[in-house]
Amino acid sequence: MLKATLRSFLAHKGRLLLSALAVVLSVAFVAGSLIFSDTVTRTFDRLFASTSADVTVSPRNDLDSQIPTGATPTLPASLADRLAKVEGVAAAHVDAAVENLTIVDRKNESVGPTSGAPTIATNWQPGERSPVKLTSGHAPQGASEALLDADTAERRHVRVGDTLTVQAQPGTFEVRIVGIATFTTTNPGAALLFLDTPTAQTKLLGGTSAATSISLDAAPGVRDAVLKQRVAAELGSKTYELKTAEEQAKDAAAQLGGFLDVIKYVMLGFAGIAVLVGVFLIVNTFSMLIAQRTRELGLLRALGADRRQVRRSVLTEALLLGLVGSTLGLAAGIGLALGLIQLMTAFGMNLKSTEMVIGWGTPVASYVVGVGVTFVAAYLPARRAAGVSPMAALADAEVAGLGRPLRVRGIAGAVVGLAGAAALGGCVAATKTSTAGSLLGLGVVLTLVATVIAGPLLVRPVIRVLGGAFPALFGSVGRMSQRNALRNPRRTGATASALMVGLALVGGMSVASASMSKSFDEQIDKTLGADFVIQNSNFVPFSREVTDKVRGTDGVALVVRQRFTPVAVRLPDGKRIKTTATGYDPRLDDVAHLTYAQGDTAAALGAGHLAMDAKFAREHDVRLGSTVPVEFPAGRHGELTVAALTDQESAEGFGMQGGLFLGFGTIEKYVPGGQDSSLYVNAAPGTGADELRVRLEKTLDPYPQVQVRDQADYKKLVHDQIAVLLYLVYALLGLAIVIAVLGVVNTLALSVVERTREIGLLRAIGLGRRQLRRMIRLESVVIAVFGAILGLVLGLVWGVCVQQVLALQGLTGFAVPWATIVAVVVGSAVVGIVAALLPALRASRMNVLAAIAHE
Repeated sequence: MLKATLRSFLAHKGRLLLSALAVVLSVAFVAGSLIFSDTVTRTFDRLFASTSADVTVSPRNDLDSQIPTGATPTLPASLADRLAKVEGVAAAHVDAAVENLTIVDRKNESVGPTSGAPTIATNWQPGERSPVKLTSGHAPQGASEALLDADTAERRHVRVGDTLTVQAQPGTFEVRIVGIATFTTTNPGAALLFLDTPTAQTKLLGGTSAATSISLDAAPGVRDAVLKQRVAAELGSKTYELKTAEEQAKDAAAQLGGFLDVIKYVMLGFAGIAVLVGVFLIVNTFSMLIAQRTRELGLLRALGADRRQVRRSVLTEALLLGLVGSTLGLAAGIGLALGLIQLMTAFGMNLKSTEMVIGWGTPVASYVVGVGVTFVAAYLPARRAAGVSPMAALADAEVAGLGRPLRVRGIAGAVVGLAGAAALGGCVAATKTSTAGSLLGLGVVLTLVATVIAGPLLVRPVIRVLGGAFPALFGSVGRMSQRNALRNPRRTGATASALMVGLALVGGMSVASASMSKSFDEQIDKTLGADFVIQNSNFVPFSREVTDKVRGTDGVALVVRQRFTPVAVRLPDGKRIKTTATGYDPRLDDVAHLTYAQGDTAAALGAGHLAMDAKFAREHDVRLGSTVPVEFPAGRHGELTVAALTDQESAEGFGMQGGLFLGFGTIEKYVPGGQDSSLYVNAAPGTGADELRVRLEKTLDPYPQVQVRDQADYKKLVHDQIAVLLYLVYALLGLAIVIAVLGVVNTLALSVVERTREIGLLRAIGLGRRQLRRMIRLESVVIAVFGAILGLVLGLVWGVCVQQVLALQGLTGFAVPWATIVAVVVGSAVVGIVAALLPALRASRMNVLAAIAHE
């Protein structure tokens, strides 16, 4: 049996190749994501471990926020002299490093990275732990000199002697580049500007009395943990945060983990799609191979092979396929990881391919996925093979399963489908986002499984409609193509399911994104009343100079500032909720249209007052006039009175839970030194919008990072951000289509082999080569369009349910992108034509007499 199995596998290696490609793709994405993330993690672990001080003292920050305030937390620089006297401290260094700044060159272009990495200005402290070393020029001395890192200098064509402009929080100043510093470890992609310590304190922090942290070097023989305890005893308060080098490295790695998780989950999403679609391909391939080998299997049974041996034979073939596919996939994954490393290098993160990490878990995961998927997918066909009777060796029919009823599948599909429909119905009826999201996920899985199970039952009614015009348009060729697609509903359903999965995902996400875009458009129209919004291109706060310049622009009648701060609110129900509060200038009503359940803007922005979302207030027993304790950064606390309750239909995204906002005076009291995130600007009477825009853009010309946007620009910005998600979905669709095309090609190729004698007879009675190719192409088209229809119907249902979940967050708009839907259906027909090219060509080249004589 083993010898027969190996010979059978080698005899069908061409037919199994396309199935192996699905395994290769899924394993490649799994292996590639693991290798890439392990490589980046190992590289940055070394960086953080080698550059962190033995003990670092920094201002305590118990409030995390996704939106930066622009304020730089500081501590007294004099603390360094005090801590230098602690037993076990070899040296204490003042650190002055900020990220809330912009650096521009003589061409008025930003020299910072465009990949999302920060621009950092810091004091120059050469030493063993420094991530850079001076490779040309000299160290900065005085207020007008600076160093620039070599990667930024090369990328932005900055040379020694060039002048750069630094736009920092205290003000703008110019520096002359007097040297270049080269990274001795991995460059994380940031742009680094180095100043001498007094200059960094003065120009970046506003004075030499402030520092962002104190770095302590331990004396020989003193462990970091021991030194930390001694420093904590000296400070004796919880105002400061102390971390050892190991703790610093762990925190930095955790922050990097968020970035890595995005890449890892995206790639694992591709792997998941490849696995899911590949299952259909493998099941179909093995089912057809077993159907074609019915007589062969029956003969083996007649010669004495029992059911277990036959089943084991088929599963051994699947195991061999999985091993080959996993090995090739692992190799492809290494190549994919190399490509990602090169891509990161192009974005400024200089990873070394020679330091690629392939941990033991990567090959294990690769073979578990590849072999496991193939083995599981082949199990049902293997059981079917084991059920072949010895009498089948004498039978003439090669196609198994044609006469078996689909009643069991229908019942199972109906049960699962009803459960899925109930879950989706519960999602629509739910009033809490968490409940609705859970039911949505369950409903999506169950309805997808139900459609796959019941797909063969839908083949005959749907394809009769889709191919109904074929006889009229293509005559007998069209009629035969339609009947060929109807011949084996199981096969047609499985082939179409591969395409259905990808298109269901696209349909659902297209409806969701179109609905989100429409909702945001409606909200912008409803709430934004300003002529223009001034914002940084990457949404980080800008220096106060920008606000002053905008206010001084001719034709500006009103400027309302917006500023953010992380807060923690103690609520009457006992909960402590971390969120983000927004501060506004008094004339907010002139630039925004707010709806209040109680109170008004004047009350909300009063000194010591706070506004809150009415729904959030009800959930936490807050009433108008309630006083709530609020924690601000740097350990500041305040008791604020809830003076207004808003009734806005807006989403609580970006950590903005509760819809909290307060007056500018209040936010400056508790968060001094913050920076504005947005400016809402209205034109003076007699000044046209176009005219004011030209003036504002001229005013902001020295600040290339700051953008002037009107309502249309704001809508486009939101649409572009949503489009990023769609691009990912379309990429997933592309992968699903590639594998689905392989499935259609495989099905048609095996079908041509299966129908060799039939094709020979058709050719013998006059069917031309062109007619034969057309018949196979039409069969492929109708199968592909059938899969598209199933996928889009399913996706539309999912999209409606996703929109209902979004509605719980205030995104009430609903839209169906019909142009996308039509394009997908047309594209599916094209996919069917492309998939049929090789099988149709092979069928048309068959020798007629040899085909008729085929057994």
